[in-house]
Amino acid sequence: QVHLVESGGDSVQAGTSLKLSCTVSGYNASTSCMAWFRQAPGKEREGVAALYGDSSKIYYGDSVKGHFTVSLDTAKNTFFVEMNDLKPDDTGMYYCAATWKNWACWQKPLRLSEFTDWGQGTQVTVAS
Repeated sequence: QVHLVESGGDSVQAGTSLKLSCTVSGYNASTSCMAWFRQAPGKEREGVAALYGDSSKIYYGDSVKGHFTVSLDTAKNTFFVEMNDLKPDDTGMYYCAATWKNWACWQKPLRLSEFTDWGQGTQVTVAS
């Protein structure tokens, strides 16, 4: 059974950094498309970043380019997003998602419907 468990969300001040983790079980993250989505209050869920397991493909949404970085620890089967210089617009529930459909990592923007497994989310709140 597949489980994706996010952690690391917090309430922080603008300009600070956070690193979110997604622990993956029942799934080999290194041969999958892994992604982070976020959903702000009253808005649709949007794709933030994605990484194809061997890091051959990394995607960043326009709003996070240059201040978010994704990575994968294959030994721990854990997927990360490091978020620097956080802004109030970065506030939202952050979800880890995975799919065996590796082409999902090549789509711009990322399509929610392509991802087969989801975590419960971790809340990030950025105060100005």
